[in-house]
Amino acid sequence: MNLVAVDGFCGAGGLSLGIEAAGFRVGYAFDSDPHAVRSYRRGVGAHVECARAEDVDVAAVSARIGGSPIDLLAGGPPCQGFSKQKRGARDGDRRNRLVLEFARLASELAPRFFLLENVAMFGQKRGLEFVRRIRETLRQYRLFPHFYNAADYGLAQTRQRFIIVGQRKELEAPFLVPKPTCRTWRTVAEVLEGLPEPPGDYSVHPRFPNHQRARVTEINVRRFSYVPPGGGWRHIPEALRLACHRNVDTSKGGWPDVYGRLDPAGQAPTITGGFDSFTRGRYGHPYADRPLTPREAARLQGFPDSFEFMGTRHDVRTQIGNAVPPPLAHAISQSIRRSLAVEDGFEVKSSLTDASATGQLELAV
Repeated sequence: MNLVAVDGFCGAGGLSLGIEAAGFRVGYAFDSDPHAVRSYRRGVGAHVECARAEDVDVAAVSARIGGSPIDLLAGGPPCQGFSKQKRGARDGDRRNRLVLEFARLASELAPRFFLLENVAMFGQKRGLEFVRRIRETLRQYRLFPHFYNAADYGLAQTRQRFIIVGQRKELEAPFLVPKPTCRTWRTVAEVLEGLPEPPGDYSVHPRFPNHQRARVTEINVRRFSYVPPGGGWRHIPEALRLACHRNVDTSKGGWPDVYGRLDPAGQAPTITGGFDSFTRGRYGHPYADRPLTPREAARLQGFPDSFEFMGTRHDVRTQIGNAVPPPLAHAISQSIRRSLAVEDGFEVKSSLTDASATGQLELAV
């Protein structure tokens, strides 16, 4: 099978890595972040360009992929506008409207399938108006919305995402949501095993790209040294705590993940662009008195150690935090490939039930 895919809002390339591992050829990708495009070009391929979704021309895309029909259009438009950490009005956030640009591209490119990834909140109240508009724009597709937990698909991270798979209605082979690929969730210790400590002089490790420790103040290192695995700011002695954490009832209130140390026997929370700060969440190393390095965060996101992220530390953090985990992308893309294989006569219909869980889900709008 020669299956062609296009990756919009590709970032550093996590989605493309999963798509290609499932048997597709990504013929074209785009993103507006030049540093992410550099990472993609280095780690995935030269078929990427730096462009805004609004400026992507369908005829040019067709030319870039040699006029081949598109089997899969995939993308993860920026999701910060839908995040539960976002306050205030959402309708005016330009980033939210990029999901409608994705719908426009799907309508004009007419792929046999599309895969739209976003935060879990997008599938809840604050995103349902956009989901409704996507359904109206793409009436020629059957929609399969589903909430996915990345830990079910091989990550030591409880990252939850709302993903809509769209299948053209003329296709007869069913799409089925992939079953979890692991019965037991992987642990932080398993995923980080084998990584040496990053250099003490803040340089990048010579054998592991992006394995570089963050600069942390001495007082913060001292505070964190009191935190046990799975613990947080409540374990810091009163005299060393931040002013906002003093003289408070430690049994309730506050943000428990602040100054949080990962539990080596458990899973990380959602990796965001703030993973190298004690104050941004539970991103403290399970054993060492420091935050995660970009390499460690990339492992928790499912990237291979050979994948090098380009740009400043801020650029790298953002790319890793925004990435679609390759193992999750692979599981969903593989279900799409199976459906297309049945549709095109390469596999029998019964093969679909071996690795899939459910059929079409109804949108709650």
